[in-house]
Amino acid sequence: MSLESATRSLTRWFDDGGFAADLSRRIGYRTVSQGTAHRADIDAYLAEVVVPELTAMGFTCRVLANPVPGGPPFLLAERHEGGHRPTVLTYGHGDVVDGQDALWSAGLDPWTMTERDGAWYGRGAADNKGQHAVNFAALREVIAARQGSLGYNVKVLFEMGEECSSPGLREVARAHEDELRADLFLASDGPRLVEESPTIFLGSRGSVVFELSYSARETALHSGNWGGIVANPAVVLSHAISGLVGRRGRIEVAGLLPPEIPEDVRTELAALPIDSAHLGRRIDEDWGQPGLTPAERLLGWNTLEVLTLHAGDDAKPVNAVPGTARAHCQLRFVVGTRWDRLQEYVRAHLDAAGFPEVEVRIVRGSPATRVSPGDPWVRWAKTSIEDAMGRPPLVNPNLGGTVPNDVFAEILGLPTVWVPHSYPGCRQHGPDEHLPVAVAREGLAVMAALFWNLGVTDPITAGGAGARGRAGSADGPVDSTTGPAATPG
Repeated sequence: MSLESATRSLTRWFDDGGFAADLSRRIGYRTVSQGTAHRADIDAYLAEVVVPELTAMGFTCRVLANPVPGGPPFLLAERHEGGHRPTVLTYGHGDVVDGQDALWSAGLDPWTMTERDGAWYGRGAADNKGQHAVNFAALREVIAARQGSLGYNVKVLFEMGEECSSPGLREVARAHEDELRADLFLASDGPRLVEESPTIFLGSRGSVVFELSYSARETALHSGNWGGIVANPAVVLSHAISGLVGRRGRIEVAGLLPPEIPEDVRTELAALPIDSAHLGRRIDEDWGQPGLTPAERLLGWNTLEVLTLHAGDDAKPVNAVPGTARAHCQLRFVVGTRWDRLQEYVRAHLDAAGFPEVEVRIVRGSPATRVSPGDPWVRWAKTSIEDAMGRPPLVNPNLGGTVPNDVFAEILGLPTVWVPHSYPGCRQHGPDEHLPVAVAREGLAVMAALFWNLGVTDPITAGGAGARGRAGSADGPVDSTTGPAATPG
């Protein structure tokens, strides 16, 4: 009975095609959560795949209706060994984005798994079916190797609507807060920083999308008859936007900037391989906040992006001054940013700059969260992975994108450790989504080490947090940004 025996068993199963067969079956379910056309597949994925595999591991499972009308269901599952034992909460989502069937490369289909060039292709292979398949398989083998006794309790919150902004997830977490009480949150989503290196991330940047618009008149006017004597909303809006974010991507509104990067976060960022060579795509060294490294600009700072910019009909331009112009902008932000006051800050800036006619509307947003890199659970996870793999993982203080980490860090108050089993080039949400075989194989060994050590390592002496049941200890609470309730962007 050892971690080595569990890892050997996982490796044999993987090399014999067990994981590939499991992933292929999962990909075959068209669990698209946007709209209701694939609700039968969503329900079937829970009933035919997730519930049976968790039940076989000794979990008690309960499917919950979504409190948001029309929203997809949730699964609450628990494997209980004793009230005095520590508890880990894990998470996954079984839904996917639209298959975009016609856009995949020749010989590839989003709903049929295909192995090509050392990767498995199919919708959900990387996001998130492949990732929770890795975790459930590792947990299964650790339970078997420990002869049915983990030494701790496991809870699962599983959703089928993450790709449509997780409707109902926050309501479910609040309604079942006592049932979801735990000592640690440990799950997988998002990409590694680079394909070759195990990674852990401790939260995610927040996101708020807002609309800027200017309507000068109901209709467009002939540019020859009216140009030069009526305002062009597209010109006005372009200048308004340029006052928010500069020519080189620097944010010009003080209220949209974060506080200084904490030293422990800066230390972790300094060790990350954020450069053109590692990312596989040239980055612009002169873009963004001056004086910061690429890692700090990407993961430790805020960015303001223009997502859409619309006036007239770009498919069929005509000689007319448009009557209206509209832009959707996005602030990606780190902990400490007062994103809940974004509308106030932008409105004040536009008024002061002479653009009172430009309207500001918040579309959606979600908060930023980040556990301190010095948290004992983070040290425990780093040590567990380094001991098992022979090299330390990369530690990303917060994912550059956004996952619903606020549910676990804020509502449930847990220290959050994410261990992704994908990489930046996986093409999630687009055609030809794929999961590298080597990443999945290594991910099994990584998760086996973590699930094993939860049952045999004293979490305090080994750098863990102990059974505290809520985030926060002598090291302080979970670091997060507060703001109005919202959905992820």
